[in-house]
Amino acid sequence: MTEQEPETRLDRRYSDPDARATPWADAESLLASAELFWISTVRPDGRPHVTPLPGVWAHGALHFCTGPEERKARNLAHNPHVTLTTGTNIWDKGYDLVVEGEAVRVTDDTRLHELAAAWEAKYGDFWRFEVREGYFHHGSGHAVVYAVAPRTVFGFGKGQPFSQTRWRF
Repeated sequence: MTEQEPETRLDRRYSDPDARATPWADAESLLASAELFWISTVRPDGRPHVTPLPGVWAHGALHFCTGPEERKARNLAHNPHVTLTTGTNIWDKGYDLVVEGEAVRVTDDTRLHELAAAWEAKYGDFWRFEVREGYFHHGSGHAVVYAVAPRTVFGFGKGQPFSQTRWRF
């Protein structure tokens, strides 16, 4: 993954007059610390699919894993475009983020070892993965790992001042 500084813009149409664009470094920090993301994929017949999952922000991309037969993995085989969201379910407090991009499978064992360590450091022993032959292994199952380098990210500041920042890569 290549890390690049995005174009940052406050959307004044959806922001309070005194709002300022959120710096990308602040958004990255929120992505790195978020414990839960909601992933939206598209079924082959065009219907949406949304489900929660943990994720790790590393090297300019959001990473997640899933069983190869799970609905989201099957959807990604047909259409790699995804949206991942995180934030709070409170309308006037916190900050919400929407990451749009393409899910690319990570198969390099060296990279997977690094990501496995990041998962365990973030989520604890339950998320301890072994790495073999391009997969995470946990118990009797295995999982594919994906990286989503953002194309566009939207940030929604909730409360005073309300704001909407867009980052384009």
